[in-house]
Parts: sequence; C-alpha cells; structure tokens
Amino acid sequence: MKRIIRKVAVLGSGTMGAQIACHFANIGLEVLLLDIAPDSLTEEEKNMGLELSNPKVRNRIVRQNLEKTVRSSPSPLYLKDYKRRATTGNFENDIPKIAEADWIVEAVLEKLDIKRSLFEKVEEHRRKGTIVTTNTSGIPIHELAEGRSGDFQRHFCGAHFYNPPRYLQLLEIIPSEKTKPEVIDFLEHYGDVYLGKTTVRCKDTPAFIGNRIGVFAIMLSIQLMQELGLAVSEVDALTGKLTGRPKTATFRTCDLVGIDILADVAKGVYENCPEDEERAVFKIPPFMEKMIEKGWLGQKKGQGFYKKVKDDKGESEILALDIEKMEYRKEAKPRFAILAELKNREDTESQLQAFEEGKAATVNFFKKLYLKAFGGDDDKAVSFFRLFYYRLFAYCSHRIPEISDELYKIDETIRAGFSWEYGPFEIWDILGVEETVEKMEAEGFPPATWVKEMLSEGIGSFYQREGKHRTFYLQGEGYQPVPRTKEIILLDNYRDEYTVWQNDGCNIIDIGDGVLLVEFTTKKNSIGMDVIEGLNQAIDIAESDSPFRAIVIGNEGEHFSFGANLAMIGINAYKGNLDTVRKAVESFQDTNSRIRHCAVPVVAAPHGRTLGGGAEICLHADAVQAAAETYMGMVEFGVGLIPAGGGAKEFALRAAREYVESGPKTPHLQERIMAIAEAKVARSADEAFALGYLREGTDQVTMNKNRLITDAKQRALELAGNGYVAPEPEMFTVLGRNALSFFYTGINNQYRGNYITEYDQRIARKLAYVMCGGDLSAEEEVPEEYLLELEKEAFMELIGNRKTLKRIEHMLKEGAPLHN
Repeated sequence: MKRIIRKVAVLGSGTMGAQIACHFANIGLEVLLLDIAPDSLTEEEKNMGLELSNPKVRNRIVRQNLEKTVRSSPSPLYLKDYKRRATTGNFENDIPKIAEADWIVEAVLEKLDIKRSLFEKVEEHRRKGTIVTTNTSGIPIHELAEGRSGDFQRHFCGAHFYNPPRYLQLLEIIPSEKTKPEVIDFLEHYGDVYLGKTTVRCKDTPAFIGNRIGVFAIMLSIQLMQELGLAVSEVDALTGKLTGRPKTATFRTCDLVGIDILADVAKGVYENCPEDEERAVFKIPPFMEKMIEKGWLGQKKGQGFYKKVKDDKGESEILALDIEKMEYRKEAKPRFAILAELKNREDTESQLQAFEEGKAATVNFFKKLYLKAFGGDDDKAVSFFRLFYYRLFAYCSHRIPEISDELYKIDETIRAGFSWEYGPFEIWDILGVEETVEKMEAEGFPPATWVKEMLSEGIGSFYQREGKHRTFYLQGEGYQPVPRTKEIILLDNYRDEYTVWQNDGCNIIDIGDGVLLVEFTTKKNSIGMDVIEGLNQAIDIAESDSPFRAIVIGNEGEHFSFGANLAMIGINAYKGNLDTVRKAVESFQDTNSRIRHCAVPVVAAPHGRTLGGGAEICLHADAVQAAAETYMGMVEFGVGLIPAGGGAKEFALRAAREYVESGPKTPHLQERIMAIAEAKVARSADEAFALGYLREGTDQVTMNKNRLITDAKQRALELAGNGYVAPEPEMFTVLGRNALSFFYTGINNQYRGNYITEYDQRIARKLAYVMCGGDLSAEEEVPEEYLLELEKEAFMELIGNRKTLKRIEHMLKEGAPLHN
C-alpha cells in the first residue's frame, strides 16, 4: 500500500511531544499538536476576564509548551519560522481533527492507564488504516494495544524517538504480534530517509534495546562511582569525548534526559525483568531517590547532577553534586594521568586501548597488553574502565537473543541513541575478544555461552569486512551482511582496498561508477597544504585519461572541516614567514578556482561544522549535498581576518547575480557583508540557504547523515550524465565608491555606538573594500581574479598586524574569539 504523509497529529506537548512535533515541521509536514485543557484560570486570565471556555485558555498548556520548546537551546527547529507549520489544540475540543492526519503519534505521560484512555478517544476519530504509534520508552506495546479494534492493532506499534529528537539519530520501531509487516517496513524506511534516523526494529521487551543497554550503562556507572569513591566530574571525565562518548558523558546526559525519566526506565526494568542477572544495577540508589524528592531532576529544573550558579563576580560557574553530602560544590578538574595519555591518542580506538593497557605511554593501537596500572588515583580510573566494560560486554552478550537476535542492533542503538562512537560489540572487537574474555572470566563476569562457542569455532571477532560490505556474526549462521551497508557507502569498507592516492592529510578513494572521493584526515579536518595537494591531485586524476568522471569532497568525521589550519598560519605569521602565508593563500585560492572550473563535476558533501575554508570549498563546488545538520559559516572575522580562499569574492558574485537594473543593489551586498562581519554560522542546512551559503535549485539536503556520501555520489553522477560543461570564469558587477561610502558610514556608526572595537572597525572596512571592488569611481564589471587579488592583499595586511595575531593566539588557547 502506497502511503504519503502530509499531516501528523502529535498527542501530548511535553518535553518529547513538542520536540517531535517540531521535527516533523522541520521536514515540511503540517502538524497538529494537542494536549489537555486546563481546569482552572491563571491570575492573569482572571484579570483579563477570561473564562475556561475561552479558546485562548483552553489551549494555554499546549501553546506555552510549544513556545517554550521553540525557545529552547539547542533549537528543535531548523528555522524558527517553521513553527508556523504547527497548529495547537486540546483533547476535548480538537481531537476530531486527527481524522485528517496520516500518522498519529502519542507522547503523553508514561502511564499505561493514561495512554489506554487516550487511545480509546483516538479510535473514535482516526480514519481506518491510519498509522498510530506510541513514543513509550518501555511500556510493552501489546499491553497498550489491548482492547483496541483489529484495524487499530494492525496499524499500531511503538516508534520511540530519543531526546532531543532533532539531534539524536535513533528511532526504535517496536511491532506487536498483530502489527502489519508493511506498516513496520514503511516506518523503517520513512524514519531513515525522511526523518534522518537510524531505524532499528526491536522486540517488544522491557525498555526495548536502547534503554535496556544504555540505562544499564548509566546505572552501572553510578554503582561503580559509589564503589570506587569517584566524584561525579571524575566519572564524566572517564566517560566523555576521550573514550568515544558524547561530551555530555554520563551525568550531563542524565541531566539532559531528566533524573525522573531515567529512574522510571530503570524501575521498569527492575520490576519487569526478574531473571536479569544484573537486575540489582537497576535499583535506584538512595541518593537518587532524594534528588527526585527534592525536585533536582536535571536541566528542566535547573539542577540535577550539575547546577549553574553565579560566583561573587557575577560570572557563571558549574557546580557538581557531592552525592555523600547532597551538596553542590566546585570540583577540581580531574587529573588522572591516563587522561593526559588519552589526549595524545589520535583516535578512539587507541584511546580505548590505553585504558585497557592501564598505563600512560604511547603504544601500538592494537597491542593487546594487560599491564598493571601504576599507583595513585589512576588505579581508580583503570579499574572503573575495566569493570565497566567487562560487565557491559557480559551484559550485552546475555541479552542475545532476549532483546535482539542480531548483535549489530545493539551497537546501532547505542551509537545512534546515546551518541557513542562505537557500540559495545565494536569496542569488544577493538580490545580483542578472546583476550578480553579471559580477563572478564578472571574478574567474575563471564560472557554468554554463544561467545565462547564462537571463539571455539575459530571466529575471533564479531564483525568482519567482505569486499565493500560489513558483516556481523550471527549465532549458528556465521557472518551475515549488516542491513543497509549494501545500500550506502561507508568509507571504512572502501579505504583499505580502493584508495588510489594518499598523503598525511588526505585520501583519494574510488567509490565506484567513475567517482573519486577526497577525504580529509587531518585533525578537525583542517585545511593545510596536504589537503590542498590532495584536492589538486584528485582534479589531475579526473581530468587525465582516466575512467573517473566526477569528484565528491566529503568525509565521515564528526565535522566536515573547521577551516584553514589556523595554527600553521599563526606560527608562520609570528615568525615573520609572511611569504609562506602568502603562498598558502594563493594555493588555496587557486585550488578553489580549479574546483569551480574543473572539467568534471565536483560535489561537496558538508556536515556538522563547515567553517571558514571548509565553507569556501563548498561555495566553489558545482553542487552541494549537505547533511541537514550542517553548521556552515565564514568565521574568519573572529580571528581578525577576512575570508581569502575566494569566499568574499564568491559572496560578492552571488550578490551581483541578484542585482536588478531598477532596484537598489546595496541591500543584497549588505546581507553578504553582514554574514561575514558577524561571523554568522547557519545552525542547519535550511538556514544555510537563508544565509546564502547554499543555492535554491542547485544544492540539496540529505536528512540522514549516513546516506550523505551515497547521495553526493548520486548527485555527481547526475551532473556528469547530463552533459556537464565546466563553467567559464565570470565577469560581474561590483558597486565601487558609492556603496563603499555607505558601508563605511554604517561601520563608523557601529564603532561610535560602542558596538564594535576600533580594530573590528578596521577589519570591517577591509571587508567592505574588498566586496565593493575597491576604490572604483563607479559600478564596474570585473573578473573573479580581480576580487581574489583584493582578498589576498587584505588578508596579508591583517595577518601582519599584532592584534590579529593576538586574536589567533586567543582562539587557539581558549577556543573563543578575542575582541581587542
């Protein structure tokens, strides 16, 4: 049956309901958001003479919840304007409107009786065949469906979003025995392609997969913290970015989710899984019970494991909870020596290995050494790591086949739902399955029998690669393909065998069908001479007598690129090596010009932070295939510079394309200048269109980052297959002295009003000078090279100024701009 989703009804406007509604609005759907009507008037409503029957009163709860959600940070909406796609109402007056919905999402309180009562009303008004899903985090689906009609049950299942729904990729799809298979197939596909989710089909077991494993990991961390005498901040230091986990680590994640929500899930597992061998881990410790009693529920209440306060100087500081004294205090930064070692490791695999080795020394990534930790506090750090992972590995192995027949689903849910870089079985592979099993058994945490049987068969890893695809071990059937890996390009499956050229900062990979991919491999994917060399090499190969007919610039890192190698530029400028800096600028300009005028189509595939030079590369590509979560901007102004890789030129050129003979021209250019001068960064691909970084009709968006490289390749092939002809260098209009005077006046007013510093004023004048085409007496047609030269000279003048060097130094040391 063909399904088209145009309108979604979301029932419940609490933390999850309102955010789910916003994400449906993000993808262009009409959303109806309903909640309960209030049973009493506020003082303000009484003073206004309103009655309970007034629509403004009836919809107060849902309206306020939506407004609060839209104001929250990070924003649940790609653009604030998308709020207009959501209409609000209440269950009593507006429930009949759900008959217009193609998908009904329930997201009310996590209480079985409340949900069942609401489903009874839904049944009265839904159209036959309409999909109904519940966002429950653990109530059995079959219990929620009891008493409903056959058609309702056949179109009903769990669709569990994770908080916050815009940013966390996991969507668990949980059918009951009566759910139609085609409904599940549809939701898996729709969630993947349209909502941008990693969709995982789960069994109808308590807490499903994600919360069963993820909450176990959190509760185990809490237990080990108490047993080892660690502090909240110390556990977060050991479970954060350095070990491939999100920066929210353990306890900031708890605060984000809500301590009460976490406790509800843990209690659900404790009560409903009496045979679970680690059941005691899910028992809520007394200090958490006290936190809930006091209302210390996390971010939504202003305090949980952490609390933000003002110090004596009025500046914000973060205090952490002392669970023994139940008081907040400023904690010293954890100083485990092992953390210093981790910071010197380049990737997560080697960081995990350092913990397993238990020593602070540089070692081979995959050496399987089990050395005793040295004395002092690092005994606690290494003990925490070993006990945590040994118990996690054992627990996950025993959950197969209880919660999943396939081990890859456990890894997918933890990566997508809890933002781990690797899932438990993947980490186990990194540390070595056989060696780790020996240690686990010695510590008293044996894995499930099937793991030992796997090892006895001579199979030593849970995953392996077969050609361009990944496979996983399935008990009794050997290695089986991981679903979706045949549909999408994963560079891990290509890199070893299909790399055609590489240097220390770049790989050029044959991704099939005559398409080359340029992958940056530098720290933060910064752009230095190695990357510039790689981009030019890819163009040389594609333009030669080779089978390649298109180029994609992309990677699978956390971010596309943080821009130019600022440290390299700053160090050379400090040393007075300005000729080296000038050559680097010229090389980058020339490279971006080659991208623009390459004989084969070039498609950029940005995602995450795409800053400075990273944005400039995208501006010069024939097309951009951007991930929905792309944060793009030219931010050079923050370090006392202007874009000099063709970015200022490109914005001036794009403004010129918008000029019309009869209308004013300066507003078009002013928007572009302001975007650079204010270092505006788009907070989504949609906002990148609004700021002019992406072009309507040319550039496209991929909702699911996992599909980005695949979609970019397809876009490149489309361009190549449609008679691609490289664009010729353009002549375009610059506005000259009249516009420049206008901008100088505005900049001077900003300075006199104390909105910018004197040096900000100087940089802004330089930027305006470049984008107006210099001191030309009137409007004039100029070639691209003219503005590139102005860009370069302005950049070189600024990089030679001590105030710019101070800004660069401050950014490198503090990670924040300096307004000197």
